[in-house]
Amino acid sequence: MIPPQEASARRREIEDKLKQEEETLSFIRDSLEKSDQLTKNMVSILSSFESRLMKLENSIIPVHKQTENLQRLQENVEKTLSCLDHVISYYHVASDTEKIIREGPTGRLEEYLGSMAKIQKAVEYFQDNSPDSPELNKVKLLFERGKESLESEFRSLMTRHSKVVSPVLILDLISGEDELEVQEEVPLEHLPEGVLQDVVRISRWLVEFGRNQDFMNVYYQIRSSQLDRSLKGLKEHFRKSSSSSGVPYSPAIPNKRKDTPTKKPTKRPGHEHDFRVKHLSEALNDKHGPLAGRDDTLDVETDAYIHCVSAFVKLAQSEYQLLMDVIPEHHQKKTFDSLIQDALDGLMLEGENIVSAARKAIIRHDFSAVLTVFPILRHLKQTKPEFDQVLQGTAASTKNKLPGLITSMETVGAKALEDFADNIKNDPDKEYNMPKDGTVHELTSNAILFLQQLLDFQETAGAMLASQETSSSATSYNSEFSRRLLSTYICKVLGNLQLNLLSKSKVYEDPALSAIFLHNNYNYILKALEKSELIQLVAVTQKTAERSYREHIEQQIQTYQRSWLKVTDYIAEKNLPVFQPGVKLRDKERQMIKERFKGFNDGLEELCKIQKAWAIPDTEQRDKIRQAQKNIVRETYGAFLHRYGSVPFTKNPEKYIKYRVEQVGDMIDRLFDTSA
Repeated sequence: MIPPQEASARRREIEDKLKQEEETLSFIRDSLEKSDQLTKNMVSILSSFESRLMKLENSIIPVHKQTENLQRLQENVEKTLSCLDHVISYYHVASDTEKIIREGPTGRLEEYLGSMAKIQKAVEYFQDNSPDSPELNKVKLLFERGKESLESEFRSLMTRHSKVVSPVLILDLISGEDELEVQEEVPLEHLPEGVLQDVVRISRWLVEFGRNQDFMNVYYQIRSSQLDRSLKGLKEHFRKSSSSSGVPYSPAIPNKRKDTPTKKPTKRPGHEHDFRVKHLSEALNDKHGPLAGRDDTLDVETDAYIHCVSAFVKLAQSEYQLLMDVIPEHHQKKTFDSLIQDALDGLMLEGENIVSAARKAIIRHDFSAVLTVFPILRHLKQTKPEFDQVLQGTAASTKNKLPGLITSMETVGAKALEDFADNIKNDPDKEYNMPKDGTVHELTSNAILFLQQLLDFQETAGAMLASQETSSSATSYNSEFSRRLLSTYICKVLGNLQLNLLSKSKVYEDPALSAIFLHNNYNYILKALEKSELIQLVAVTQKTAERSYREHIEQQIQTYQRSWLKVTDYIAEKNLPVFQPGVKLRDKERQMIKERFKGFNDGLEELCKIQKAWAIPDTEQRDKIRQAQKNIVRETYGAFLHRYGSVPFTKNPEKYIKYRVEQVGDMIDRLFDTSA
């Protein structure tokens, strides 16, 4: 049971807590009442604010809409005014640009092209928006006039500034200078840089806006004329310099030259070039003596043509570089083809004229004139790769011109070689033009000279012969095959020459003179073969040719020596009378000895007189033959004189013993010497 004191205390505690809770509850109630009052006040304020906002919105929105409309109207007005200004400007284009167009683009190309751009825009505007407007006709006419002025300016710039390339500069391009330092290739400046830029701008405008390709025809006609004139100028200059120097410059002969063309300024082009040409010509002619047999006029024409061929390649390459800047890419090949036609046709025509002249020379057996074809053909074949590269992309008819000329030259060259060999074999000149002294016949010297000249054109001549071969081996043509063909040909010529010489030798009534004639010719042939590469060429197919000629020469010497038998037989021991020493000679024996002396003397005098007028041009051979004959005659005469010189076979020994042994030797030493 809880004590009374504790219960009383507990009650007071509970009463205190209850009082506190009541106070708290009263406070909360008061707070809620205040909060409700505040809420009611706030709701009232917000309701009032909302009402006012709605009133404001209802007032502002119409004003805003009106403002937007006004701004839009203002923008439309501004755009309309701008469009009107733009449209009105097109109506002023004709008047604003007419003066510039009328005065032309010369010296003011940038401004002129700007005016043309304005006119073009005006034309486009009126065509799209007012095709029936009279203004369209005005700007169209102005545009056409401006385009014509640009075309005229293009022609004028090309005509005024396109210059013929000087011959000296062309020669430097194709041959270069013999300098230690290798210079970089400098392209030809066909047009000044400023002019070229104007030409390029005009051409691009005409292609893009002018829709006109006529300027391309103007371009190729002007440049074609300059190219043709440059080549003709080179040819004329070459002729003049050749005639003034007295020695033709001959690139027909192989010589070292630079492959890099250079452009160099020269203080006195004419003088310096003439000196260079003369100096080089002399050096080449000294080295290649056989070519001296060619006619100087032919040399000049040949060398001029060869120069022009090389010049065409270099100039055409340069023209294409220029053309690439001026002409649109898809028109470049066609325009270039047209540009080079006149110059190329001129070269081909001149080449065909050379072929025609060679054919005529063959008919009249002037084979030295035919040699003109050989250096030209060699040069054409050497230059053909460059030709093909330059003509790449041109028409087939253009590409085939050079191969056609090469074929014509190979055909006429092969014909010349064939006819020359036949002419050597069938030369009918036996009784006339035969050397009375038995020296080398003109036919021999001409034949050897012709063959020596072929040495400078071995591959060319071999190719000529190969071009006429129909065998399967000819289709697999190579340098070795060519060399064998040429060797066979040379052997054929030499064989024909030998047969002809044998035939001609029969014209001589004296077998000894016939032998001297054959000896001289065989010896001349052998020496000529040995002094040149002909012997190596002959040896390709005839290994024993040299030995065979030596045997022929020795055989003719022996034939000649037999002519002295009629002299030495008089005093040969086998034909002498036999008698006993100390026994008086009988009349018959004395008479026989007299006849031997007389026969020897008369025969010696007669042979020496006749053979003194004969000729052996080769000093070594002449001395050899004299010495051999002198030894034979002196030995035989010495023995005869020793045996009968002291025999009393006559009262007048000086009448029969006319010569001492030394005198006989001296007489023989004067054989083959017309000056003795």
